[in-house]
Amino acid sequence: MIEPGALDPLTKELIYIAVSATNVCSYCVHSHTAAARAKGLNDEQYAELVAIIGMANETNALATALQIPVDPEFMVLTPVSTIRNWNLV
Repeated sequence: MIEPGALDPLTKELIYIAVSATNVCSYCVHSHTAAARAKGLNDEQYAELVAIIGMANETNALATALQIPVDPEFMVLTPVSTIRNWNLV
C-alpha cells in the first residue's frame, strides 16, 4: 500500500475505507475492508467506523449546503489549504 510512516497500517486502511465509501467505490471499500480485517479490524470497530463515516458525510453536506462559515480558530494553514488558497488567486 504505502511505505511505513507515522500512521499504523490499520489506521491507513480505515482512512482508505472512509475515502472509498465517500467516493462510492464498492471495489475499494471491499478490498480495504478485507485488508483492515487482516490487520485486526473487528465487527464492533467496523460498525463504529461506518457510523462515523455516515455522520461525517451527513454533517459535511449540511454545513456545505447551509454555507456555514469556518470559525476563525479552526483556520490553520496546511500545505493543502495553502494550495487551495493559491487556486483562488
